[in-house]
Amino acid sequence: MTAPARSPRQQFVNELRRTEGEIDLARASLLIACEQYPQLPIDLYLGRLDQLAERVLERLEGETAPTLVLQELVTTLFEREKFRGNTEAYYDPRNSFLNDVLDRRLGIPLTLGIVVLEVGWRLGLDLEGVNFPHHFLVRFRGESLSLLIDAYDKGEIRFEDQAQELLDRVYGGMVRLRPAFLAAASRRDMLSRLLTNLKGVYLNAHDVERAISAVERLLLIRPEAIAERKTLGLLLARRGRGEEALHHLNEYLQSVPESSNDSRRIESLIERIRAGEPLDDSALEGESPE
Repeated sequence: MTAPARSPRQQFVNELRRTEGEIDLARASLLIACEQYPQLPIDLYLGRLDQLAERVLERLEGETAPTLVLQELVTTLFEREKFRGNTEAYYDPRNSFLNDVLDRRLGIPLTLGIVVLEVGWRLGLDLEGVNFPHHFLVRFRGESLSLLIDAYDKGEIRFEDQAQELLDRVYGGMVRLRPAFLAAASRRDMLSRLLTNLKGVYLNAHDVERAISAVERLLLIRPEAIAERKTLGLLLARRGRGEEALHHLNEYLQSVPESSNDSRRIESLIERIRAGEPLDDSALEGESPE
């Protein structure tokens, strides 16, 4: 008897059970997309990444020097294959689905960075993600230097000491570079950032069901993220799922000071849910984490 197929959510959980180095970032990213595209052929898209790596290898003609491999990777992805940042529709949810990014050659810094990482890893490059504020980057670690790759800016390569220039572009010169801004991003960090992006897109579009799905998966990665418990409770309350909302809101209350204004607001909301009072969006105004 054939075992029942595991749902994308179950497969995502299984991926998260792996050690950091064993997590398949591309597969996990595609599993996130599977909840939008239930019939998504994951292996086909993993094969697309293999093909991109093969195209780089063909151009290298046996050259193995890491800096030359890196340059050919960037040239192949951003000049020949025409990957680029979606500056016209940055908040299009398709920018956060790896399959759409591979199909459309359009994305945001994070998903384009994941393409760079996955193709680069297939080529043996020492690459890692960088959780730069509001603009995900990729770092190449060479024997004598480290370089930053900005996948959103057509693979622009910078030295680390040029990171302040990028920060100035994002914050208009109001923020100074800190070492934490260049910290390496784990694969779980990247998956969290991907789901956080989707959560924001769905909240802005008032798509509560998909926002709930994003937050549920965020909590699979970071169960200790108590602020997401509140987010999930509020979203569930919007959908009339009172018992589930109470579970998460009570967990949130246990971690915040009883005297805080937020605590009192959530306690009032809990009382209304327990009383069976119907809640519309206006009743939750100011509570939803935009």
